[in-house]
Amino acid sequence: MIDVAAGTDLTGATVLVTGADGFIGSHVVEHVLAHGGTVRAFCLYNSRSSLGWLDESETFAAALRSGRAEVVLGDIRDAEHVQSAVHGVDLVLHLAALIAIPHSYVAPRSYVDTNVTGTLNVLEAVRRHGTARMVNTSTSEVYGTPESVPIREDHALRGQSPYSATKIAADKLCESYALSFGTPVVTLRPFNTYGPRQSARAVIPTVLSQLLAGAEELRLGAVTPQRDFTFVTDTALGFVRASVADLEPGEVVQLGTGRTVSIAEVVEICKQVTGNDAEVVTEEDRVRPTGSEVEILLSDPSRASAVLDWRPAVTLEDGLKATADWLRGRVALESAARYQR
Repeated sequence: MIDVAAGTDLTGATVLVTGADGFIGSHVVEHVLAHGGTVRAFCLYNSRSSLGWLDESETFAAALRSGRAEVVLGDIRDAEHVQSAVHGVDLVLHLAALIAIPHSYVAPRSYVDTNVTGTLNVLEAVRRHGTARMVNTSTSEVYGTPESVPIREDHALRGQSPYSATKIAADKLCESYALSFGTPVVTLRPFNTYGPRQSARAVIPTVLSQLLAGAEELRLGAVTPQRDFTFVTDTALGFVRASVADLEPGEVVQLGTGRTVSIAEVVEICKQVTGNDAEVVTEEDRVRPTGSEVEILLSDPSRASAVLDWRPAVTLEDGLKATADWLRGRVALESAARYQR
């Protein structure tokens, strides 16, 4: 049995990562491997046997060859399959979720099925198998537009979108399992994570992709909301730290930089990074419904520093440059592939 208060050395631990094929999940997988762990990667089943972003991870490919990683294809909504996936692991990092806020307005039931029922399935499996630690993934969106900033972990929760409502429900399920059964689950609440592999629908890839393509107009939604942006490698390290930290069941820790910037300010930094001074044009279909927009998210990172010894290492400026460089590389690879065909 892994000692969950033994620091960040995961040597000897088998770690199930749900949502391993996704943006943050694939980075978490690489961090678990870098810290000595063995990974069981739970990826969404598909007819192509695609592993999402893990298909492009040399770190993961090497771990598969060496026996330090395995793949489980399935669906987090399938309780029996989740039970099987959790059997025999020491730690569970639960990142599987539907995350696109705009789609939650048109398909809310799918968010309930995946984010709420999926989390329930993982909780039940962890409880029944006696797993040493489960880390649940929350989001800063659960706060809605806050009553005060910086936001601390005990701030009231407010569901301003169907997506955020399902994440609140998942968080409360974790709290209830900790209180009712002593299930060793803790909740990480990352603020706005960005970086390589993020969906092109997210604001930073949307901005950078248009600028790198030489667009003269930037087509965006609202640019006044303010966000606390955290680079993905910093977020991934937070998961490794939380998996073994000395935390009581039910505790919540948020991951953020303690710095907030408006979308308009992010756009200006992206313009400097890319050398493109495009004009911003607001598209109404990119604007959230009235009453649903969260105007500001600003974390208080002091608890993460105290209980996880976690501090963000990548500045927004450096992170945006790294993301732009990665996107340039993607364009070059795609161009080369088309040429070879």
